[in-house]
Formats: sequence, structure tokens, C-alpha cells
Amino acid sequence: MNNIPPVTRAIAITIAVGFLAQMIAGQWLTQFFALWPLSNGFMPWQLLTHGLLHMSFLHLFFNGLALVMFGAQLEYTWGSQRFMTFVAVTTIGSGLCWLLVSALLGSGSPAMGTSGTLFGMLLAYGMLFPNQQVMMLIPPIPMKARTLVIVYGILALVFAGSGLQSPVVVIAHLGGMLFAWLLIRYWRGQPPFGRGGKGGGKKPPTLRRVV
Repeated sequence: MNNIPPVTRAIAITIAVGFLAQMIAGQWLTQFFALWPLSNGFMPWQLLTHGLLHMSFLHLFFNGLALVMFGAQLEYTWGSQRFMTFVAVTTIGSGLCWLLVSALLGSGSPAMGTSGTLFGMLLAYGMLFPNQQVMMLIPPIPMKARTLVIVYGILALVFAGSGLQSPVVVIAHLGGMLFAWLLIRYWRGQPPFGRGGKGGGKKPPTLRRVV
């Protein structure tokens, strides 16, 4: 944990504590801090707090692993303040997309987890280090970061179309990617926010294992 930058470490600890609190407080915590539809208990703070809760230990484990893999490198590259802004924007952005689609489809279940934010981190990693070699854990296939982003995006759409995953959840994931893309282009001064500009970051380690 000493090698993980401060904001990434704080988020990892917070979501672990949040999961333990869920086990103790149960439905009460979910009722107030999960993201509920506009017609069924929504409160503004839930756009941020839903990222602190998780539906199961495996949900928490894989999100936490991806957070350390991608989030740490982004924080080292951007610095803690900019990384914290990125996390807030992608968490709120994915939540807003989820609210919109849940209203259109009439969903009554709450949303929990940092998955939308982590999809945003994945896109950011692919934008900053497109040619960086990464390796998935399952299956263990090495590929370029930009290829990994494309694969994840396609899989999300396939899951939605096949019914393996709720379309509302998929939109939240893709919403995290959308807001990450918009924010990075804003920082770079690129369209639709400006003309030209530079982006990028430090070169990360040669090979990283990712979820």
C-alpha cells in the first residue's frame, strides 16, 4: 500500500470500509447511499456515494484490483488533484447516464459500485498510453491498451444486447467512458472544447496485468 499514491489508496480503503459497513448496516446504508432512480428515493449526494458501495465481495475485489492497476498510474501521471477531479467527474457522469436510462426503462433497482469510474480510467489509460502493452488476467492475453479499451467497449454492448447484463448497468459503464473522454479533451483543449492542445503522460511500466 505504501507504493500506491494517496488518492488511489484512500479510495481503495474507503470502498473496503464501505463494504464492511454494508455488511453491518445492511439495507439502511443502501437506502441512503446507493443511487436510486429519480422516482424512487433519489438524493443528489447519491451521484457520488454510490461508488463507495458494492453488491458482493467479488464485485469489490475486481473493482479494487482495477482501481490499483489503472488509477495508480493515472494519479502518478496527472497528480493527485487532477486525478481526484477525474474520479469525481466520471463517477457523477456515469451516475447521470444511469439515471437517464433507468427513467426511460422504468428501472426501480439501485446502482452501486465504482465500475463506471473504472471504465473511465480504462479509457483514460488507453488515451494516454495507447501503445502500452497490457495483459488481461482472464484470459491472459497481451494487447495494446487502446485495443483493450475497444474490447471492453464491445463486450459491454454485447452483454447488453444479449441480456447477460442490464442495459442500465451497461450505459453507466459507457457513461463513465464518455465523461472521461470529454474531460481529457477539455484538459487538452481539443474539440468540442477548443482547438489543438497537447495531452499524454509519463511512460508506464512495460507490462501490467489488468482485469
